[in-house]
Amino acid sequence: MTYNTDTAFAGVSLAQRFAALRAELAERAAKRKVYRTTLNELRDLSDRDLNDLGMSRAMIKGIALEAAYGE
Repeated sequence: MTYNTDTAFAGVSLAQRFAALRAELAERAAKRKVYRTTLNELRDLSDRDLNDLGMSRAMIKGIALEAAYGE
């Protein structure tokens, strides 16, 4: 009787899964950076500047989310 040990997971090697995980983490970090940058820049604007852009302070978080995550 022989045994076959397969170390691949659904045709994907451990190195490929690790690379995919690193790419996913890098993408999440980039989106988080876009969110934080957008949020900070909009918060730094005066109420008058925001009004000129057609925004209010209540809209800042939603705009930052949309800029980063497309939500």
